[in-house]
Amino acid sequence: MIKLVVRYLYVLVALVLVASCSSTRKLEKTPMIGGLTGEAYMEKVIELSPSWKTVSGKVALTLNMEGQKDAKVSATLRLKRGESIQLLVAPLLGIEVARLEITPGGLLAVDRLNKRYVNVSFEELSRLANTDLSFNILQSLFLNELFLPGKVQLDVSDAKSFRISLENGYALLEAKPSKGLSYRFRTSADRGLLEESRIGVSNTPYALNWKYDDFTTLDNRLFPSHMLLAVEGTGKTLSLDMKFSRLSVGGDWEGKTELSSRYQQIELQELLKTLFKQ
Repeated sequence: MIKLVVRYLYVLVALVLVASCSSTRKLEKTPMIGGLTGEAYMEKVIELSPSWKTVSGKVALTLNMEGQKDAKVSATLRLKRGESIQLLVAPLLGIEVARLEITPGGLLAVDRLNKRYVNVSFEELSRLANTDLSFNILQSLFLNELFLPGKVQLDVSDAKSFRISLENGYALLEAKPSKGLSYRFRTSADRGLLEESRIGVSNTPYALNWKYDDFTTLDNRLFPSHMLLAVEGTGKTLSLDMKFSRLSVGGDWEGKTELSSRYQQIELQELLKTLFKQ
């Protein structure tokens, strides 16, 4: 089981790389949504975004890869806005066996069982992916926020950067494609809640869908206690289900992991080889 946890940590890294790919279009003539004009509705959605500095909680992770048994592990999510996103995997008596940490500088994956780690910058990841990769976008995905490449956090002045259309009771928000990537968001027309963010690779079937549901009250705001990430276009099922509990805002912790000299650094290529073997 522990070996599976470490292996699937690497799969989670791959999901992160897809998710963190890094737009503007003026509002065209838009329909009335929930009694509001298109721009007023957009401002409402943006205003609903949380302004929390930190969020933490327990999360039950279920990784589904076609042809393999689902991997289920318990973890802790800790997010410091603008600093780091940490997933600490601790399936046995609360003992941490693996860690994934994303900072504005890059990505750190730690295998505590085998005392090894991968540390790769966003600069290198962008070069390998041949597109911009962004910490801010990944942070917004975890925080259930709209986003635009190059923006740390949206404000109401960004409402004009989206095109709006109505579909089956939902308001679909689209940002201008950027560097071969498209961005689409699905919100509930009545409440303005963000229920799905989609990043697609233009002119291909490849995309990442990040869905939100089971909204609950957190610090006087509605926040999803369930998120589902699914990679499309590969021809095989690849998804990560996250169910949160004991969510809270506030608190403090070290936003950057320090490793002792006992840990051995391995190259990204070795991580990918481990990920895609078999």
